[in-house]
Amino acid sequence: MAQGEIFTTGVGVLDRAVAILDRVESRAMGTSELARELGLSVSTTHRLTGALLAHKLLRRDPGGDFHLGPRFTTAAIADTARPILEELQAATRESVQLWVRRADHRLCVLSVESDEELRAGLPVGAMIPLPQGSAARVLLGERDPGGAAWLESRAARAPGVGSVSAPVRLHGETVAAVCLSGPLHRLDPGPGLLFGARVAAAAQQVEAAVRAGDAAPAASAG
Repeated sequence: MAQGEIFTTGVGVLDRAVAILDRVESRAMGTSELARELGLSVSTTHRLTGALLAHKLLRRDPGGDFHLGPRFTTAAIADTARPILEELQAATRESVQLWVRRADHRLCVLSVESDEELRAGLPVGAMIPLPQGSAARVLLGERDPGGAAWLESRAARAPGVGSVSAPVRLHGETVAAVCLSGPLHRLDPGPGLLFGARVAAAAQQVEAAVRAGDAAPAASAG
């Protein structure tokens, strides 16, 4: 597509937003360069990129250049996380999930259920309003004041249910939360004390695996 050319469908704001994503997918660039490339005013480009940032379709690096945002990595993170969460579930025998943020809700994109008759899992596709539960607090950027790498909740989402969650971070931003949930009577002396370290380690494994996957095409291209 030539400089200044935007593929049009008749829905102008959407066409311009997709044109920004197309340019950024091929090469990171800032607001002024995007405006020049697409023949848009800087103010229009600023408004569009601001909206795309809010919806996690773009992210901005410390130098001010835009890149495709974490929403585009959701499927890749879920695929990468599956064997890690399956291992976590087998080790703990409780239900585990991977959650991502969607506006003022959290969305379950991966779920590995406990084999126990009494369990506290949720299916893929479940949407829960923020800020209920430890996964929600992680996705909102909350940190444990004591320095732990995890957050726990007790009966925050449902009576008798506890959970512990840890963040998956990419480019300095929390993009997902690994969560273990179960009946509180099985999580004594507490979800965090019992399984917090395992959940945090699993989240770090997911993080490392996603980063390795991102780096692989660049390495092979060289």
